[in-house]
Amino acid sequence: MTITSSDRMFQTSANSPPAVSAPAAGAAVQFLDRDHSILAFNERVLDWARRPDVPLLERLRFLCIVSSNLDEFFEVRAALHLTAALNQEQKAPYSAETFKALSAAAHDMVARQYALYNDELMPEFAKQGIRIVSHGDRSAAQRRWVKAYFEREVRPLLIPVGLDPSHPFPQVANKSLNFIVRLGGRDAFGRENDIAIVKVPRVLPRLIHMPDKGSQKKLLFVSLSSIIRAHLVDLFPGREVGEFSQFRVTRHSDLAVDEDDVKNLRTALRLGLEQRHYGQAVRLEVSAGCSKHLSDFLLSQFSLPAEALYRVHGPVNLVRLTQLVDLVNDPKLLFPPYKACYPTQLVPGQSFFERLKQGDVSIHQPFESFNGVLDFLREAVNDPQVLAIRQTIYRTGPDSELMVLLREAVRRGKEVTVVLELKARFDEEANINWAEMLESIGAQVVYGVVGLKTHAKMLLVTRREGRQLVRYAHLSTGNYNPTTARLYTDVSYLTGDPALTAEIDSVFGHLASQSKLPRLQRLLVAPFQLHRKLIEKIDALAEAAALGKDTRLVAKMNALTDEGLMLALVRAGQRGVKIDLVVRGACMLPAGVPGVTDNIRVRSIIGRFLEHSRVFYFRCDGEETLYLSSADWMNRNMLRRVELAWSVTDPVLRQRIIDECLVAYLHDSQDAWDLQPDGSYLRAGASAQGEQHGAQAALMARYSAGGAVMAA
Repeated sequence: MTITSSDRMFQTSANSPPAVSAPAAGAAVQFLDRDHSILAFNERVLDWARRPDVPLLERLRFLCIVSSNLDEFFEVRAALHLTAALNQEQKAPYSAETFKALSAAAHDMVARQYALYNDELMPEFAKQGIRIVSHGDRSAAQRRWVKAYFEREVRPLLIPVGLDPSHPFPQVANKSLNFIVRLGGRDAFGRENDIAIVKVPRVLPRLIHMPDKGSQKKLLFVSLSSIIRAHLVDLFPGREVGEFSQFRVTRHSDLAVDEDDVKNLRTALRLGLEQRHYGQAVRLEVSAGCSKHLSDFLLSQFSLPAEALYRVHGPVNLVRLTQLVDLVNDPKLLFPPYKACYPTQLVPGQSFFERLKQGDVSIHQPFESFNGVLDFLREAVNDPQVLAIRQTIYRTGPDSELMVLLREAVRRGKEVTVVLELKARFDEEANINWAEMLESIGAQVVYGVVGLKTHAKMLLVTRREGRQLVRYAHLSTGNYNPTTARLYTDVSYLTGDPALTAEIDSVFGHLASQSKLPRLQRLLVAPFQLHRKLIEKIDALAEAAALGKDTRLVAKMNALTDEGLMLALVRAGQRGVKIDLVVRGACMLPAGVPGVTDNIRVRSIIGRFLEHSRVFYFRCDGEETLYLSSADWMNRNMLRRVELAWSVTDPVLRQRIIDECLVAYLHDSQDAWDLQPDGSYLRAGASAQGEQHGAQAALMARYSAGGAVMAA
């Protein structure tokens, strides 16, 4: 696919077809449901697991990604619907009806997941000589091996709990594997307590490779749940093992800390992390064959209605099957490896400070390597003329080279200030550990602003050059995480622009001292003016379109759920602005509704890499404005987080970002899905010549061929 800006959507032409006639301004719009839109996103991810053109292990990986996403969906989004159902609430947005509708959609998706796993993926694996062998299919020799493994590795870690008044139902951790067993006969004290629980430690692998002997060069595996199931009778000597089932409970896991009521946020969050595993139960998964007696007992224990019960035909945690991808690791069953080229605007070994004196640099990840960002920080750490380094951290992972570099900067005597967001969901523990490490060696660590999450991505370097202090900076649409930088599409931006770096310095000062921000020209900052300025820009296009001027709006983001921004888009579309939105995940704005959103098109790109960049393009009467941002168009990003958007003023860089991040995706016919007026998505069709073009594939081809130096 050729990436070019000759797209009619970005060019004014006397021969362009007329815009769709605008209906009367103010036509009402019915927004789509956010939670159903999240599930629809996972349907599009699940499609990758269905596609026969995708390598087999990658299909399994996408299936596991959907399961992981559903876990997080239940952990974060389900509790309000469930509580409303338990209280028989009848009013939106959370009610008994919304809970039933959401449960029905989730049940349908889970059923199709397991059908795909059992009916398509497992038979395909068997054709490749890869099998997960159930107890009934094991040979006598395999059963002996499994028995020995159970006695050696598993049984010493299991402590069955028979339930009675002195042995109440145990605390069951979030998403842990457990067994419930119904016993016959009497216990050692002559009592007929008939229910027992077996908790399975997380430290045990969920898949075990069986020896090759007798396997005829096949790769044979056995699941931990199958091993335990086959030997339950050994755990209850003298009792009859009757009904049993594996089960897994999902709990509400969104940490809530009253920041105004705690003296030390880090300490309060650490205490919250200890309790997270035992929050409100929101979903119960059991084996398909679990008896009604046992499932009803579990529902009662967890105070869950029948709709929260999910009977699954297979392992209760598909996420853990990612182990199979690692255990098999067969190149012919995986995507061809992709090595990102070193950023094309950089020359390895050249000083970043000298390069940035010539102009700004953009890096399109993961097609270009994140190593360019690490090398920028590394040079700053090693340069004796660098006096101070300031950085925000949202998600960096538990084993980050970037944090090692910051630690080295402290050791070398530089002033290091880190704004470390402790409340990054599901990364709280890693960030707390990094905060404690940095504080212990003398770095200045601040946790942002009370009541707000610091989601902006900024790195600022202050360097002595002669008698002056000169600043250099890095901004990004994505996290400072070397691992996800190989998997997510993002845009990094390096600059030595004095005006822009001065404003970045002001934002750091605001975060550290909570001083008032000065008037900013190059940056838009949430929660202050980003939301208002975006609406003003959309409204300005609407006014211009109403006067007959050429207008265009294209925005790429991860989610669109903010009502103020959506209403502004509707107003603009109704007044004649042509609007294209590339929204990977949840989108509450319906596209193409006659008389309402005729001028708005929404598409979602689901590719090999996770789309993550945020790019906002406005054109009015030939004048173009382009912003990169850390923020999605969601209420939380606009009003409850510290976010940045910055304008790209260099015309060459601006055109490159337009071509690669917008035009390419508007032409995508391989990984694109178009949103329909009713909220459903249809896969984009091939070109008139029958060809399919993928933006990610084109970018991979461009940079794998164009990069002079390949990243390690």
